[in-house]
Amino acid sequence: MPKTARPARALMVQGTGSDAGKSLLVAGLARAFTMRGLKVLPFKPQNMSNNAAVTVDGGEIGRAQALQARAAGAQPHTDMNPVLLKPEGDTGAQLVVNGRVRGRVAPRDFRTFKDTLLPDVLAAFERLRSRCDLVLVEGAGSPSEVNLRAGDIANMGFAQAADVPVILAGDVEKGGVIAQVVGTHAVLTPSERARVKGFIINKFRGDVSLFDDALTDMEARTGWAALGVAPWFEDARKLPKEDSASLDRWRESGRGRDAIRIAVPRLARISNFDDLDPLSQEQDVDLFFVEPGQAIPCDVDAVVLTGSKAVISDLRQLKREDWDVDIAAHVHRGGTVVGLCGGYQMLGARIADPGGVEGEPGEELGLGLLDVETVLSDDKALLHVRGRDAETGSEIAGYEMHLGLTEGPDRRRPWFHLDDGRDDGARSHAGRVMGGYLHGVFAANGFRHAFLTRLRHGRTGGADYEHGVEAALDALARHLEDALDLDRLLALSS
Repeated sequence: MPKTARPARALMVQGTGSDAGKSLLVAGLARAFTMRGLKVLPFKPQNMSNNAAVTVDGGEIGRAQALQARAAGAQPHTDMNPVLLKPEGDTGAQLVVNGRVRGRVAPRDFRTFKDTLLPDVLAAFERLRSRCDLVLVEGAGSPSEVNLRAGDIANMGFAQAADVPVILAGDVEKGGVIAQVVGTHAVLTPSERARVKGFIINKFRGDVSLFDDALTDMEARTGWAALGVAPWFEDARKLPKEDSASLDRWRESGRGRDAIRIAVPRLARISNFDDLDPLSQEQDVDLFFVEPGQAIPCDVDAVVLTGSKAVISDLRQLKREDWDVDIAAHVHRGGTVVGLCGGYQMLGARIADPGGVEGEPGEELGLGLLDVETVLSDDKALLHVRGRDAETGSEIAGYEMHLGLTEGPDRRRPWFHLDDGRDDGARSHAGRVMGGYLHGVFAANGFRHAFLTRLRHGRTGGADYEHGVEAALDALARHLEDALDLDRLLALSS
């Protein structure tokens, strides 16, 4: 990308709390300003999520920043999310800096390590500013968490260091949005308050005019400008999920008793569950999560085991919930089981972690549905791949993001043949159990439709997933154009 004559303008969206809609606002604004002819790039100083994407430069960033890059018509790059924390359990998180694993961090050390990462964050931000017109920055959590102010690089700490103006997003859906905004103003320092140029009320349902008096009151109490009220955006469900907070709103679609039913056990350290989004968009599919304490229903067509950031721990949870028994019964009845990445490892005979990659060294017997074994290691595979389904020939595209090596006799029946000459995954002799390391494969329409035909003959699905994502991003941009004064927002950037 050509360099601009001066560093790009920048504007940061912070929230009154987690899940205030910051990611979606940045994605929508990125698409809207891009449609106006600006070169826009997204940036998030620090993210905490187990949903990650592989970048064009061979690293990994948060899934939300990859979606925001797509909204801006740009390739995901590690500069867009220089610090990524991937929770591995109650003992800490994997630390990814500039797209590469730098180590592990215990909760008690979260504050102390942040100071050392600010130079990395600022350097990545400046690199982005040198190759676009506008950088849209997303905060994390809330700037009102004053107990986290020391060493902050995610919200006001970054905004102050990089001299970036801030707009605040409040979540009206949670209730108490006036207190959210006014309370944030109350706990910020004078210099932080001055950095906030205004606020947006997000996720409003009903007649927006009924909120006019509240906006006037909040302006009077804070001195911040009311920049608009963004109504609830229904098509957000068509966009990839960012983190586990999204799962709390996932509901069974109720598409009829004859729908193809796909059950997904909700594991504690579930990761990259946006793999499921293309299936959930099919009008003929009911995809639902099985919560802890519930049994996997006996009438499902398929069970999908997703990725996991702590695969041995999640495998043990699966057994405690007796889901292993439910899955074995499902296979006995002729049902289909799919394992994606960590889920693939669970389908094998054994998972060994001799070096303590995910915590204490150890091993665990798998579900024994595939004749393979996995040994975890520190070497992390991060790459984009293309290929085809070994059985149907349907083309697929996806990415690898995993630790460890899986080998065994069932690898002679791979799930995918890759264009680089390798094979990925394994299938059982009967072909009803399959697993592999590739993420994102269900986004390919032909492959997904062929998979659904295997579950129910003659039922192919009809969704065009990628077109649906693009249409939703366009609709989101128009949605924000109607709700907010984008000329004023652009003028506030600096």
